[in-house]
This record gives sequence, structure tokens and C-alpha cells, in this order.
Amino acid sequence: MDSSRQIQDIVNTYSDMVYKLALARTKNKYDADDVFQEVFIRYMKHYETLKTSDHTKNWLIRVTINCSHNVFTSSWYKKTVNFEENLHEELSFSSQENETVYFSVLKLAKKYRTVIHLFYYEDMSIEEISKALEIKEGTIKSQLHRGRNLLKDMLEGEKEYV
Repeated sequence: MDSSRQIQDIVNTYSDMVYKLALARTKNKYDADDVFQEVFIRYMKHYETLKTSDHTKNWLIRVTINCSHNVFTSSWYKKTVNFEENLHEELSFSSQENETVYFSVLKLAKKYRTVIHLFYYEDMSIEEISKALEIKEGTIKSQLHRGRNLLKDMLEGEKEYV
């Protein structure tokens, strides 16, 4: 398979995962777009070193997290004022319940938001998340448990979601 076709296949396969994870971490469409672009630019530079699809997926998750982190540590970010944007218009959901839960997840701290996103929205196992984030499985389980409890507390007033 030629390299451009291989890169195109990986971008097509993992673009949703990378974008959604970037959006979950940055909570900003424009920053997520920048992270998305940076991740796949880096992939194009390093695709030859990635051997398996699992390795590629974990590498993309790790790079997405690192690039998202770089957004918050950049001097540009520290010197700008963040305007609240209306993500409700940018994203579509199958139900009001899914929308409410998703925006509640975005209110969580990054560490909980990341593991919940990977577990529920990307259907990754605890073992896969552990490998991708390079964090012990016990820590992932704890973060999932705490994140779920925080979500439950947030949604407590919404009787139909509890």
C-alpha cells in the first residue's frame, strides 16, 4: 500500500476519535480543530514507525492528549480571553438526554473527562485506556468511578437521567 493511501485510511478511521477527544479536553471547537490538525501532521511525520493498528490508535490518543495539553500551556492561551461559545449549535445529538450528559461530561476535570470519554464514547476497555494514557488500570478504574459519581451529582436534579 502506498504511503498516501495508508495515511488517508488512518485519518478516515480515527478522525472522529481524535476530534472528539480533542474537543472533550479543550472544550473549544477552534482549539480542537488546531489539535486535530497538529495530531495528523505529526502522524504523517511518524507513520512509518507505527507497526500495528492498536499501536497507531494508542499513539494518536497519546498525541491528542499531549497536543491538547500544549494548548493550555502555550503563552498564546495564557494571554487570551476565552469567550464562551455555543457548542450546542456545532454538535448534533440523538436525544436531549445524550446532549445533557455530554455537556455535563465537559464540566468535569480533565482527568475524569478523558477517561469517561474514552470508555463511553470511544468504547475502549480499561486495559486499552491504561495502555493509551500510560496510567495504571487501578487509577483508570478510580477515575471512572469518581467521574461517574461527579456526573451523577451533576445530573441529580434531572430526574429522568438518574
